[in-house]
Amino acid sequence: MARIAGVNIPLNKRAEIGLTYVFGIGQSTAQDLCTEVGVDPDTQVKDLTEEEVIKLREAIENLDVEGDLRRERSQNVKRLMEIGSYRGLRHRRGLPVRGQRTKTNARGRKGPRRMSVTGKKKPPGGK
Repeated sequence: MARIAGVNIPLNKRAEIGLTYVFGIGQSTAQDLCTEVGVDPDTQVKDLTEEEVIKLREAIENLDVEGDLRRERSQNVKRLMEIGSYRGLRHRRGLPVRGQRTKTNARGRKGPRRMSVTGKKKPPGGK
């Protein structure tokens, strides 16, 4: 089992695809890492030698991935909220941040619709 940057890489995937399981590494970064280290991107993760895995680990150590990247992103959002910017207010209220419409749509950001509860009707003529 290849463990890179604290993530278990699936053994039955190609090396290029397996690297994308690390938060902060996408398709193009994975391709660049494979060429930089000299690993064939089409090799299955289970077929990688220990030396190749170590080279990949060392190359990924130079990048901001996983915990460091998550922490940096959350600190950026907190900073926006603290300084009271428009984007920070949208984050605080749980609304779309990048100018999307909210009259309709935006359900992913706002959450499920609230159920509107109406009052019970009184029976006619009764006391």
